[in-house]
Amino acid sequence: MKALLLTEVKKLQVVEMPDPTCGPGDLLVRVKACGICGSDIHGFDGSSGRRIPPLVMGHEAAGIVQAVGQNVRGFRVGDRVTFDSTVSCGSCHYCRKGSINLCENRQVLGVSCNEFRRQGAFAELVTVPQNIAYPIPDSLPFEHAAMIEAVSIAVHATNRTPRSIGGSVVVVGAGMIGLLCIQTLKIAGFSKIIAVDLEDEKLQLAKTLGATHTVNARTEDPVNAVLNWTNQRGADAAMEVVGANKPVSTCFQVVRRGGSVTLVGNLTPSVELPLQTVVTRELSIYGSCASNGEIPQCIELLASGAIQVAPLITATTDLENTPNWFDRLYAGEKGAMKVIVKP
Repeated sequence: MKALLLTEVKKLQVVEMPDPTCGPGDLLVRVKACGICGSDIHGFDGSSGRRIPPLVMGHEAAGIVQAVGQNVRGFRVGDRVTFDSTVSCGSCHYCRKGSINLCENRQVLGVSCNEFRRQGAFAELVTVPQNIAYPIPDSLPFEHAAMIEAVSIAVHATNRTPRSIGGSVVVVGAGMIGLLCIQTLKIAGFSKIIAVDLEDEKLQLAKTLGATHTVNARTEDPVNAVLNWTNQRGADAAMEVVGANKPVSTCFQVVRRGGSVTLVGNLTPSVELPLQTVVTRELSIYGSCASNGEIPQCIELLASGAIQVAPLITATTDLENTPNWFDRLYAGEKGAMKVIVKP
């Protein structure tokens, strides 16, 4: 099969690789669409430490079942499927209590670090265990289905966030995941959704997708803006979708006393914690890792039109042109959001 291999830092090559072996409990999937994630771009240059070459990246994918293992039940050749990015074991302490995203033996498709390593879906074929695969309806285009994993990140983060109907929330970072979070937070009942970013184009899209207010932090102080829109109290909740020190700091500054901060971005390994602010204002902090069984819910949200992903897709491309798109995205191409690879 053809695959896109990260051979060394910042170097991608289309190569011939052996077809993956389909184990007894596996599905062999012909990949029809796979999204380039922001974490792939950050891993591409070695800065995140989570994409160690040689590696086939890619974890946001959908395709057609090509073969099934002898122990597989409920799937057959020709089925249209998507799959989780986290491969959970199903038997450890966390899996048995229903926290599959915290699995002690987890692997993550297209990710390699000290904890786990597994080849991903920037390839013509990929194998996945049947327990992380889900059927998708014929009405859902593969390009949209490849966004389901990203949607599940937003749904899980929203499920982690305390809320009440009519509440207020600040989303710091209007990138792809942030824009999906805006949509899921709206569905969850927040009536005031404030998006904070550094680019007017992203903020305009945020407003189209459900944000009621926007702040460009380059030209306006987001803390003052949020206070003005919340009767000087601050928002009920804030969600950080970047993973850097300044956006995290902003979240702690814009929430009210007794409010909550949900941390989704993990671009940098560590950030400063405003300890006295957290303690004296009795703030709650929630980490949000991947998703935890929400993918069927996400399929319904996309199929029903409740979540819109078409406005987030910048382009589609084939394997041969994907290295060029990595270079363009790494350089910060203006207006680029999600690029879908069609192997």
